[in-house]
Parts: sequence; structure tokens; C-alpha cells
Amino acid sequence: MQPTPQRILLAGASGLCGSHLLDRLLSEPTVTQVVAPSRRTLTEHPRLSNPQGELLDLLPQLQGPFDSAFCCLGSTLHDAGNSQTFQTLEKALVLGFAERARALGVRHLLVISALGANAGSRLLYNRVKGEVEQALSQQGWPQLTLVRPSLLIGERARPRLAERLAAPLLRYLPGNLQAIEASVLARALWRLALEQGDGLRIVESAELRRLGR
Repeated sequence: MQPTPQRILLAGASGLCGSHLLDRLLSEPTVTQVVAPSRRTLTEHPRLSNPQGELLDLLPQLQGPFDSAFCCLGSTLHDAGNSQTFQTLEKALVLGFAERARALGVRHLLVISALGANAGSRLLYNRVKGEVEQALSQQGWPQLTLVRPSLLIGERARPRLAERLAAPLLRYLPGNLQAIEASVLARALWRLALEQGDGLRIVESAELRRLGR
């Protein structure tokens, strides 16, 4: 059976994993178009549409239908400046994107969460990620895939010192704790997008490394 052509919506295409995923999608002959709203200009490609501006402003302007959507958005406490801004950004952007994607006909949503995501965690980062996962699971998705990678490694446009220091150690840790290359995560996401299924699936980091080989 031939793969079904897909029109795809992608958020976070200018980030570390999002940029790898964008390259992967544009190399796939079954992907007819990728719509990737972003603040920064992306690479030019005949099958890429790149509306530019603030995501929450762009979402109402997008026109469907889409088959699948990927959310590679992510922030840090350092980038946000304070805990309240971090929580607001994380929830508003991810949940806003998901709601709009559903309204535009997306059946399968794939979202990058984080290792240790848990709404009951005492750690703010893990707690917010867990709360976002809970909210996404209540949106009524026919197919929802949440991936929980460990530390992402790769060349960022703006290097993060803490990640550079931790990466050499985390490369050799076992199981879900081992760091994962952004390119490997991108391959895993595309493979997961091709799987048919229903309901919620949570994929931990060790399985993501296996899928992305």
C-alpha cells in the first residue's frame, strides 16, 4: 500500500529538533506541503510555507485542512526570565497551537514533552510539562503522541552552557537518562507519525532512540 500524501503543520521549526524535523519532512515525497509559522525566516523550499510573526497571532490566519501536526515548541526558565512567564508561555503556545490544529482538521498530533513530565512533580519544569500533557489529553484527539526525550544534543543557534557541560556525561547514562541527538528524535517523530492508531501514546526516551536509528 502506498503511503497517503500528507499536508503537515509544524510549530517550532526554527529550534533544534524542529529544524531537523523540517529537513526530514521536506525530504519525504509523500509530504505535499509543510506549513511552519515562525518568528525567524526558514529555508526556502517549494513545499514549505513559512508565515512569519508571533505564533499566537499567526494561528487564526492558517488555513486547513492538515493531516498531521508536530509541536516542537519549548522554552526554559532561563529563556523565559521567571517561573510565571515560563508557565504562561509553555501552556499558551503549546495548547493554543494544539487547539488550532484540531480545528484545522488534524487527526494526529505529536508533541515534544520532556523526560520526567509529571503534573504532580515538585520540580517546576517537570510539573508544567505534565500539566500541559494532561491538558492535551483532554482535548479529544483521535490520535495523540507525546514524546519524552532526555537532554537533546546538537548544534543550537544559541548554545546553552548547561547542556554543553552535561552532554558528555549524559551520552553514557543508561535507558531513558541517556542524552538523545536531535536528528535521532526527528527521525523517531516521523516514524511515529506514520503509525496508525487511536488514543494517547507516550513514548519515552530510550524507545525514541531505538525508533530514530
